Amino acid sequence: DLLTLCFKQHDYFMLRKMQSTTEISSLIDHSVLHPTAGQKELEEGIQVAKKYSVASLCIKPWMVSFAAKQLKDSPVKVCTVIGFPSGGQTTKTKVFETKEALEEGATEIDLVINISKALDGDWAYVYDEIKQVKQECTRSNAILKVIFETDYVEKDSDKQKLCQICSELEAEFVKTSTGFGFVKDSSGKFSTRGATVPDITLFKNNISNKVQIKASGGIRSLDELLKMKDSGATRIGTSATDQIMKDLFNRLANNH
Repeated sequence: DLLTLCFKQHDYFMLRKMQSTTEISSLIDHSVLHPTAGQKELEEGIQVAKKYSVASLCIKPWMVSFAAKQLKDSPVKVCTVIGFPSGGQTTKTKVFETKEALEEGATEIDLVINISKALDGDWAYVYDEIKQVKQECTRSNAILKVIFETDYVEKDSDKQKLCQICSELEAEFVKTSTGFGFVKDSSGKFSTRGATVPDITLFKNNISNKVQIKASGGIRSLDELLKMKDSGATRIGTSATDQIMKDLFNRLANNH
């Protein structure tokens, strides 16, 4: 039976109809990407990913081999990041990183573009880099998600151009952020903006119908996840999976 849920945040009501909690968990790429995350955090992340049957476990490259073995009999995919988080590595280095990750068991690749080249308007470089990584993914039947890093790539025209490039190259996903695009404010403090509804809407309006959207960066609640989903995201990157799913279970119980 369909379950009807009412969610309220800042006077904004969202009515959802879900067959099961898998409608939410299947959107999630559970991330273990913090610079300090080690073996303990990796093993905890694997358990969370298995518990909720998320779409993928998104991890650092050194973690791939271990995670692939642990998730071998699970529907959870192994995802890793390339050129993370600054995107400043050479194309040759990113291609090598991709090949190694795929050989070790990754089936999804989240590539950070060369942010500097995008800001310089060197679209030929950006195009060629994504193309080369996409070719490696295609050879291994892996999914490519291209991270724009919208904390730094702020102009709509640049984001539109990246959507065009990714559509032409048939990347499976465009993605907002790494979650580590720290910007210094006027007080000298660093913060990230991450995924926003306007960016998801812009992506949706500028990609081909073959390309999907991953929202990532700052998504730490069920309400935030649902806003991104409503805007057009079909994957959500978050490290707050356990918190989000517990909130979902509580709301289901209270509205049964």
